[in-house]
Amino acid sequence: QVQLVESGGGMVQAGDSLRLSCAASGLAFAMHAMAWFRQAPGKGREFVAAINWSDGHTYADSVRGRFTISRDNAKNTVYLQMNSLEPEDTAVYYCAARRGILTINTQDYPYWGQGTRVTVSS
Repeated sequence: QVQLVESGGGMVQAGDSLRLSCAASGLAFAMHAMAWFRQAPGKGREFVAAINWSDGHTYADSVRGRFTISRDNAKNTVYLQMNSLEPEDTAVYYCAARRGILTINTQDYPYWGQGTRVTVSS
């Protein structure tokens, strides 16, 4: 079955950086768009970034210029480099996958990881 396993979360201070990883198995990774979503306490799940098999990508306005999504098809892994972190970035970050091209909608992604928590203190 499909498994997505996130790692790299933690507690940092504002201005610090973190790199999240998501290792995928059980799917044809190179044929899937990969995305990161996040859910802050008391809020709904929101789009962060997504990347196509061809490395085309898009970002939420709130993270553009600070976060970078990338993928290594040889390692079946997608990454989210997060720089200049802000307290507003505090959330559980989820990796998601869908066959085909990227979208920014949670309902378009059938496969999800369990999440990794990121806490940014001021």
